Amino acid sequence: MEKKAKEKSNVKDFTTGNVPKQLVSFATPLFLSSLLQIVYNMVDMIIVGQKLGKVGLSAVSIGGDVTNFLTFIAMGFSGAGQVIISQYLGSGQKDKISRFIGTMFNFLMGCAVSISIVCMVLRAPILNVMNTPPEAYSEALNYSTVCIAGLVFIYGYNIVSAVLRGMGDSIRPFIFIGIAAVGNVILDILFVLVMGMGSGGAALATVLSQAFSFISCTIYIFRNKERYDLTLSREELTGIERPMLGNLIKLGLPMAIKFASVMTSKLFVNAFINSYGVAVSAFSGIAHKLSSMTNMMSNAFNTAGSTMVGQNIGAGRFERVGKVMKSIFSITVSIDIVLSALMILFPEQIYGLFTTDPEVISIGIKYVPIAILTFFSSAARSGMNALINGSGNYKVNFATAILDGIVNRIGLALLFGLVLEMHAYGFWLGDALAGFTPFFIGIVFYYSGRWKKRSV
Repeated sequence: MEKKAKEKSNVKDFTTGNVPKQLVSFATPLFLSSLLQIVYNMVDMIIVGQKLGKVGLSAVSIGGDVTNFLTFIAMGFSGAGQVIISQYLGSGQKDKISRFIGTMFNFLMGCAVSISIVCMVLRAPILNVMNTPPEAYSEALNYSTVCIAGLVFIYGYNIVSAVLRGMGDSIRPFIFIGIAAVGNVILDILFVLVMGMGSGGAALATVLSQAFSFISCTIYIFRNKERYDLTLSREELTGIERPMLGNLIKLGLPMAIKFASVMTSKLFVNAFINSYGVAVSAFSGIAHKLSSMTNMMSNAFNTAGSTMVGQNIGAGRFERVGKVMKSIFSITVSIDIVLSALMILFPEQIYGLFTTDPEVISIGIKYVPIAILTFFSSAARSGMNALINGSGNYKVNFATAILDGIVNRIGLALLFGLVLEMHAYGFWLGDALAGFTPFFIGIVFYYSGRWKKRSV
């Protein structure tokens, strides 16, 4: 009976076996999940862009930037939660996982509600700070309002996905996000094209899709909790254990700061970019979607690598950590070579998916070298972020957050954009170069050996 139950377990052990095979197997569903999210976000831009033109593109771009910024706590603390769960597994402390899930859930959902209330009141001043073009202000406000109202679903899905990823399961999140992506496309067409709801309709389609992902994934975990060796009792889920919350904050805060600082710098950069006019603002949204394509690949292998690194550090299998990082670099660089070739050969066709405006496409042609630089910075940092996050070293995470997100990203953007008078292209170039920061920090961290001494 025990053998049968073990065979049905969805928990993955990454402390033994073939590293490249395990990495690809675990990362592929994460990559496809991110791809689907990018695709249905692109559908928002494509449908709104074709319906409302560059005004709609600008609105979705700015509204999307605001929404992405508000998820920094969810991204940071759910990432930390994933690492903690993986290290619990690696060190054989499965009995703590259910109590930790309850602590993480209550903490993050409280954060989501609080942020939604505050930002709903301040959404208009936020758009003003973003230098939203007057032509796009109304549509951007509609988009932001709907997304802020649905922030709880974004946080919720990050929580349940972190739980599954920490247990080594990336298949189920992909299935749920896949169903949601199809629903998002259908709702986009209905709300924007048929009902004429504009960018607000696109935002509503996205929020409803995310709500489905969160609720359905939560139901699945409860119905299959035995397959993850979880108890998930009412007492465990309704309480917060202070020692566990302390561990979550200790690791999650630097990771959240890293996300926040990067997003803040992007908002800072985009605020300058938006001041160059609606055409530049519209292309900025397209450029963001293109960089998201390579970032989703980087993040998939970073996320998979973090869990694998976390388990192996927890189990004391340090020799496997280097193999994980080497595999990540080999795969991500190969993919970015292909993406760069496509960008060089077919720029007009790629930009044409979003807009037919010749002014916007002209801006994009000059952006191609920066796009390629962005692709490779994404590949360079993925393996190092897997090490930094998976080790649970909050000090290195904090240092990366400050240097990558604030010092280098804002500093280089201002240098190229204002001092060297490269204008919008200078801001984009500075942002791309800053993306290499985790790579250099990670090299020093790896060869120092300090990651071997840090487990949650």
